[in-house]
This record gives sequence, C-alpha cells and structure tokens, in this order.
Amino acid sequence: MIFTAASIWAGFSTDASSMIVARIAQGIGGAMVLPTTLSLVNATFQGKERGIAFAVWGSTIGGMVAVGPVLGGWLATDFDWRWAFNINAPLGLIIIAGLLIFATESKQAQREGKIDFVGAGISVVMFSTLVFGLIEGRAYGWWTVNEGSNFAIGDFKWPATGISVIPVSLAIFVLSTVLFILWERSREKAQKNVILDLRLFSISSFRNGSIAAGIISMGEFGLLFAIPLWLQNVQGLSAISSGLVLLWLAGGAFLASGIGGALSGKLSATNAVRIGVLLELIAVAGIAFVASTAGSWQGIAPFLALYGVGIGLATAQLTGVIMVDVPMEKAGQASGSQSTVRQIGSALGIAVLGTVLFTSTQASIETRIVNLESLSVVDAPARQMLAETIAKPVADSAGAALESIPSFLTSQGVPQLIAYDVKLAAADGFTDGMKATGWAAAFFLLLGLASTYNLGTKAKEVATVKKPRAKAKAKSEAKTKAE
Repeated sequence: MIFTAASIWAGFSTDASSMIVARIAQGIGGAMVLPTTLSLVNATFQGKERGIAFAVWGSTIGGMVAVGPVLGGWLATDFDWRWAFNINAPLGLIIIAGLLIFATESKQAQREGKIDFVGAGISVVMFSTLVFGLIEGRAYGWWTVNEGSNFAIGDFKWPATGISVIPVSLAIFVLSTVLFILWERSREKAQKNVILDLRLFSISSFRNGSIAAGIISMGEFGLLFAIPLWLQNVQGLSAISSGLVLLWLAGGAFLASGIGGALSGKLSATNAVRIGVLLELIAVAGIAFVASTAGSWQGIAPFLALYGVGIGLATAQLTGVIMVDVPMEKAGQASGSQSTVRQIGSALGIAVLGTVLFTSTQASIETRIVNLESLSVVDAPARQMLAETIAKPVADSAGAALESIPSFLTSQGVPQLIAYDVKLAAADGFTDGMKATGWAAAFFLLLGLASTYNLGTKAKEVATVKKPRAKAKAKSEAKTKAE
C-alpha cells in the first residue's frame, strides 16, 4: 500500500522536491515488499514445492529487471511520463486483492517494546555513505578534491582544495558499521527488538550464502548498466529498442522458471546455484568477446538469453540455500538481510564496473585517436591534445557525446572525413570500455562461483528430495513380501 500510494504521489508531483520525497516513500515500500514475499514463499511451501516456488520467484525478479524499464519507457514515450508511476496504482490493487485471497498469514512472534529506530537510522547512514563513496569517487576524487568538482548540500559547500568528501564518507561508513554492530548487540542482550539479529550469521548456510549472494550480485547487474548505453550510443538504437533487446534476458529468466522446477528434486539447490552462476559467467564472457562497433545487437542477444537463464537459476536457488537452516521465527529478518546484501552488492557492482567502463573508455579513446592513421600528419602533442579533448567528454557522458563529435570538429576546421574517423575511433574506444566491463563482471562471477564451494550440500535439501522416494521404495518392498 505504501509503494502504491507513493507511486500515485510521484505521478502527480509538480516539482522536484515532491518527486524526491515520493521516490523515498517508494523505496521504503519496495524495501518492505521484497523480503516479505520471500518470507511468504519460505513459510508457505515445503520440499520440492519450495524449490519450484523459489524458481518462479527468482525468474520473475530476474525477468522484471529487463521488462520494467521497457514498460516504463514505452509509457513515458507514447503516453506521459506520469504513467510510468501511475501504472503501479492498478497493479498495486490487483496485488493487494491477490494477497487477501491467496496468501497465508505467517506472522512471527514479536518481542515487546518499540521498533529499533536508532538501528534503522544507523544502517541508513552506513549503507548510504558506502554506496555514495564508491559511486562518486571518480567524480569528486578518491583522496584529494578533483578540480572543478563542487560537492554541496544546501548552503554547505565542500572546500575546493584538500581532502575530498569521498574518504570522509568511507570513514563514516566504517565508524557507523562498528556503531551498528555494538548497538544491535546491546539491544539483543537486553532482549529488545533489533533491526538485524547478528546471531543469524552463526548459521553457516546463511553466512556463506549471503557472502556468495553479495559477490554474485556485483557481477550480475553491473554489466546491465553498460549494455543499454552501448546499444544506444554506439549501435544507434533508441531507448525503447535497446530495452526490447534486453527482453532476451527476460525471456531467459522466465525459461529458467521451468528449468528450475524440473531440476527441483533431481539436483541439490547448491549445485543448481553453481550451474546458474556458470551460465552467467559464460554469457557475460561471451558478450565481452563478441561485442564490436561494426557488429549488431543480434550478436549479443543469445548471450543475453543465456544470461537470463543463469540469473533465474542462481537467484532462486541461492535464496533457498540461504534460508534453508533459518528458524521460521527469524525468516523475516533473514529475508530482509539477504535482500539488503544483494542490493548492496548490485550497487557496489554498478560503482566498480561503472568506474571500469569510464576509465577504460577514456584510456582506449585516447590511444585510438593518437594512433589514427588519418592524423599521422599532425604532430604528436596536437594529437594528444585532441585525444584528451574528445575522450573525457565521451567517457563522462557515458557515450552520449559521440554523436556530436563530427559537428564539433568540423566547426573547428577539421575536415569532415577526419572528423568521422575520430568519431569511429571514439566509438571503438567506448566498445572497448564495455568489453572491459564485461570481463570485470565475469571476474566477479568467477569469484562468486568459487564462493559457492563454501556452501556444501545441505542435509535438509537432500532430505526433502529423497524422503518421498524412500517411502515409495518401502511400499514396493512391502508389497513384494506380501505377494
């Protein structure tokens, strides 16, 4: 209800302040919904049915990552941007009605006392300073202030020289993390409500599964930041068309629902996770290998579909592994915690892989322009100056500046043919940056695959699969003896 109401609020916003507040409310509502759905699945289904339910849940999450932007873009382009928010009103009502009719209540026992608002506030500071520090480090400077950067909050402006805001932000993250742990432990000892029961991390499947989920999330969704930019700015597709290309990923994710259901009962959840991550790794490496400026989106489409299958399998079954040993009364906190870990992993992945994209793009463009054959008659210092003039705006704009290169250069007296050569070199440089991002994503997925070997094979997983077979075998033996 909060998310639906906030969506309507955003759709009727008339200024930026109102929109920002509405989006914050949307975030609060969405953060309440996602772990709750997982808790409902965990509480409602058992055995093989739980594996199938997790497969459907994970495939839906993975598929909607691609479908959502396409739907929102279509509504904003062909109707009005407000409908990108207002569409959530009828959808929200349908979901609420479905919950009232079909969902089973799974409320857990609560301790007496107030909600841990202090812990919640500390966690907001903790995660926001971490994500801000990693995402904005390139813009404001990792240690000293970048020339021309202007960090400000209201009337407060960060000094233009000296230490950057980034190390301060990361220091606040470290301090708030320590404070959060101490605060949660003190409340737990006092038998008060906590935001996160730290004792959950004493459960090996939850602890190791959460670590694996965080690492895998860094590689899973970071590349999805770069692909649409490459499709639009290098391949020349519109925003809607690039979104439609990503539907190959959605198709693969939905296909994984059927595959995951078929594998449930035949393969342990841990091995299903490994297969899913391996498919993602192959797909991401394939995208990095085949992508080229002269190529087309058709070259990466099959790999996007394979990518979707991997996401669908890994997301669903890893969730089951994380939750398998968690007591039912702790399912809500565990669901929220693993969801937060994945969101943080995705944010960190976008931050790290975004940095790889921008730095690799800028370096490659400079190298390619300096070595352009059509510029061989120009002296080296002038070529270097031209390369830097082109490379930084293209990297900073994530490729959007590519289109304006010929007109800019011809206005400076550069011959048209040379101007287009420079644009092509810059486009090749951006493609190099996207490929480097793909290889970096593959590296994180490889680390994630390695981390799954700490999960082992869960006894509960095997029991839920083999018990029905054991019963059937016993009945068959009894029947034989009777005859």
